[in-house]
Amino acid sequence: MERVRSAFNRMIKSERYSRFTLQPSEDGERHVEVKLSDDATEAEDQAGGSPSFRPALPRQSRATICYLALGILLIFAIGYLLGYLSHRDTQLQQENYAQMNWKQVTELLTQKLTSQAFDKSLSDFDRPRRSAGSDEDKSLANDIFRVFKKEEMDPWINIHYVQLQTPDSKRPNRVIFGSDDFNPTGYLAYSAPGIAEGKLVYGNYGRQEDLEVLQKKNVELKDSVLLLRAGKISFAEQVDNGAKKGASAVLIYPDPQDYSYKADTALYGHVHLGSGDPYTPGFPSFNHTQFPPTKSSGLPKIPAQTITANMASAFLKTIGGPESDASSGFKGSLASVGYKLGGSENVTVEVNNVLVNKEIHNVFGIIKGFIDPDQYVVLGAQRDAWGNGYAKATVGTSILTELAKAVREMVENDGFRPRRSLLFASWSAGEYGSVGATEWLEGYMSSIDKHVFTYISLDGLLMGRGSFMASASPLLYSLLEKTMKAVNSPIGAGTVYDMVGRTNVLKPMSMDDPAYPFLAMSGIPSISFHFINVNEEAYSYYGTDLDNKDHLDYNTNHHTSEMAALAAQFAGQMALRLVHDHMLYPSLDVSRYSSVITEAVRRVYRRINQLSKTGQLKEVNPNWLNRARGSFERAVNTITNDFDNTDISDKEACRILNDRIMTVEHTLLSPYVSPIETPFRHLLLGRGSHTLASIAETTDMEHFRTQLALATWNLQGCANAMVGDIWDIDEEI
Repeated sequence: MERVRSAFNRMIKSERYSRFTLQPSEDGERHVEVKLSDDATEAEDQAGGSPSFRPALPRQSRATICYLALGILLIFAIGYLLGYLSHRDTQLQQENYAQMNWKQVTELLTQKLTSQAFDKSLSDFDRPRRSAGSDEDKSLANDIFRVFKKEEMDPWINIHYVQLQTPDSKRPNRVIFGSDDFNPTGYLAYSAPGIAEGKLVYGNYGRQEDLEVLQKKNVELKDSVLLLRAGKISFAEQVDNGAKKGASAVLIYPDPQDYSYKADTALYGHVHLGSGDPYTPGFPSFNHTQFPPTKSSGLPKIPAQTITANMASAFLKTIGGPESDASSGFKGSLASVGYKLGGSENVTVEVNNVLVNKEIHNVFGIIKGFIDPDQYVVLGAQRDAWGNGYAKATVGTSILTELAKAVREMVENDGFRPRRSLLFASWSAGEYGSVGATEWLEGYMSSIDKHVFTYISLDGLLMGRGSFMASASPLLYSLLEKTMKAVNSPIGAGTVYDMVGRTNVLKPMSMDDPAYPFLAMSGIPSISFHFINVNEEAYSYYGTDLDNKDHLDYNTNHHTSEMAALAAQFAGQMALRLVHDHMLYPSLDVSRYSSVITEAVRRVYRRINQLSKTGQLKEVNPNWLNRARGSFERAVNTITNDFDNTDISDKEACRILNDRIMTVEHTLLSPYVSPIETPFRHLLLGRGSHTLASIAETTDMEHFRTQLALATWNLQGCANAMVGDIWDIDEEI
């Protein structure tokens, strides 16, 4: 080997390297000029010569040439061996991946998610206070970061600077009714500040149907102060409904019929009819962002304030006005209260909340996939809360970290090889309307929609023990059912599916659901689910200082750790199924959208026929939208057939088909609306005049025509995206 090296070096040293340049001649043509290297040029100049050619190489001995050939062969042999070993290692990794079937994956996951692990984790993340942007919140973020770092998950922190609203310590909020002057400690973030006065009117939950009852009773809503009981719809929707009827302010209290706790318990929440920082709508609140002077269209224009049940009782005893009908559902459970509708006694509401700038931290860790690492399932949990937030934040954070540790151990020690990546996220400022999560979505929208194909919310997974409910994109209905049939029931033999029986566990995803911005704003198939007590729909301690360990232990019959492990298994099985299988179908089952779209189109179809018969609408063919629906159906059939006939060992073919499935949710976002005015752009599940539900109810005919045309092409565009090859696009519309 040494002799080969010496011969090779002698040959190299005997050469002179030259520079070739193209120079134009006088007649315009180019010729090749050969220039020697700088040192050679100098030597020739000194000798007075200027050669135009390179001298021939000195002749080499046969032995030198042989050694050189042997050296080259040796180099190629070493390179081939290294390449073979590298390829063999990759093959072994893929074989290990293939050897672990789905049953082995679920058994491993179940073994690692134990109640003992959750005993410790729940204790570690329990905090008396954890308000967004506080020192306690940042300390928790650092703890989670350290967990991810220990697990070698390449963690990072995403920082945002947001505006949150808090009470003014020097000027407390007030409610004055007759001779009573109350200073409630609870509050509603993003209320309009100011003083409002008007006749006190009781409006039940503040739903549209509730306010219509008041109008039928001739109770004046304009310039009134609406007293509403919490529940059924979000605080933001209650205030928005009141404002649309002309109310000057809204008061909200927890009625004992809906909330079984002390009558002096303070209530906290927010009233932004949207998500994220309402002072940077549509774009992220990074420190370097140049914020335009704009506000979210979802900010209320009237004051809103929570009061205790005791305060509400004092108001309702002397409110006066007509009686509510027994069939109206207006009567709650406050003692010695007739629940009259009011309209005769004045009340004054003073809200002095102030905006504060806060730095919030989102924490991320990743477990990378082995085949398609650029495709992600995101699992996220809110970290902050108004008070202790045990069920609201501690449980979700514990499930987030324990799931991360379990899956990481499966990859590191047990040979599990996920095809796709798992991204674990801890969000801040969730109590103010998914602020941390929404700012992240806004900051990275252009790349997220191409890579994130499912979001699983870990918020509120544990509220009780005897029942189950979920909200999800239709794409995830099949995966949800399959997981319910695979995870054991917490209350006896059988599965979660057996536990709920014939009960409809699917609920529409509300705007205050932490998964909603991912689905309706970003077009990412999303799901949230909850273990809860029988005949309950919400956890009554959310938004109060009573959300603590004792109350959750009571609701789970002192099986909190076991239930947390079960909830983690449920979320983990959904996530791992999505990153384990070659095909995203049927875990993302596009056929489940068919019935949803058909029903929405049917409503619009009926509306068009109704308006056409009355002469209000002319020259509008209802078949246009129906043909777009038909295109969607044909695209569904095409894509399911392609999946059925694809060789799952063909990685490129699997990738192409999976990419087609990943376009569905995103292409159902309307491209025709402003993210500032209408952030929830989803054609079917969003909010705004662009949705099919809104089109079916509009009374403005010009608006109807425009929105119908845009919605039709939106749906057709989704069908086109599913087809794949542009020459196969259905042009029947």
